[in-house]
Amino acid sequence: MFLSFITNFLENGPGIVEIITRMLLTAVFVGVIGLERQMRHKIAGVTTHLMVAFGAAGIAILQDALYYDAIATTQALYDNVGYYIEIQIQRQRVIAQVVTGVGFLGAGTILKTRNGIYGLTTAATLWLAAMIGLTFGMGAYVIGAVISIFSLIFLTFFRKILGKTSLKHQESPEIIGSQPVDE
Repeated sequence: MFLSFITNFLENGPGIVEIITRMLLTAVFVGVIGLERQMRHKIAGVTTHLMVAFGAAGIAILQDALYYDAIATTQALYDNVGYYIEIQIQRQRVIAQVVTGVGFLGAGTILKTRNGIYGLTTAATLWLAAMIGLTFGMGAYVIGAVISIFSLIFLTFFRKILGKTSLKHQESPEIIGSQPVDE
């Protein structure tokens, strides 16, 4: 039973090479963003970002496979029985669910103190990691790469430029759970 499910999944959905490609691209592009967060001693580092992104990519790959499976089932019914059915495929629903779920996860990284609010960028990068995972998971490689590159530019280089102006980024205070990366 289980083996037939896997065989059916790989016949109708993305192949194993495609799945591995999507996950590797997610790992590379989100890993760089997570590494940037970890090097800045933020609560959510490379591992957290990757887990969020892998989950989102996995959901997107599954959604892709279900999409192709529904089309194959419809075609098989028509070919074998002559019965035509209409299917509705709403691929955007998975995106909405991931956005909502990761929003709650990101909210947990935001801290309000007497001196201000901290963790907004980390929450945003966790949300971003999920979106990058979704784009690679759905096979939209160019979109995922462009989002990743733009994000990294603004997280690193643009921040350095702002640091030389009066619009400096306010650093988060040392907080529990924020450990420096070994040099």
